[in-house]
Amino acid sequence: MTYEQEIEAAVEILKAGKVMLYPTDTIWGLGCDATNQKAVERLFKIKQRTEKKSLIILVDSEKRIKQYVKNVPEMAYDLIRNAPNPISIVYPGAKNLAKNVIGSDKTVCIRITSNEFCIEVVKRFGKAITSTSANISGHPAPLIFGQISDEVKSAVDHIVGLYQDEVKLPKASTIIKLEKDGTFEILRP
Repeated sequence: MTYEQEIEAAVEILKAGKVMLYPTDTIWGLGCDATNQKAVERLFKIKQRTEKKSLIILVDSEKRIKQYVKNVPEMAYDLIRNAPNPISIVYPGAKNLAKNVIGSDKTVCIRITSNEFCIEVVKRFGKAITSTSANISGHPAPLIFGQISDEVKSAVDHIVGLYQDEVKLPKASTIIKLEKDGTFEILRP
């Protein structure tokens, strides 16, 4: 498939409430519509992971964060704009998402993706997508496509055919938790 066809296929998978395996700005991820509870349940089943653990969601722009967070602290924009590496921020006051994406403390972890494919998919889909490592829970997160288990590959509805041969050593994003009072804590450096 061409790049354009891969984008269209990913958007159709998301609209259908299915799960895809796709390249992100960090590592390969499992993605689905972050507003669709049944799709998220299926993703957790593929990962063999409890729904008590929250997920990162990807958005395409600063503007889209407001769609999913009641009040975005100004500090968040400073952190995003000045982070040297991909940064995922845990925000209080999650809204407009599947219940199983929102943490028990009503938080949501959001990253503005820098991956052109992901940006285009989110933009055309018009909603956030989940991003969780492409592994069975408890197993090491694969850094490259070739490390993804056949069990995961056979369980998803679609595998994006881009960047599968790329061998770069990406790292997971830094995760920062913002509090309502403006303080923050680094959860994963």
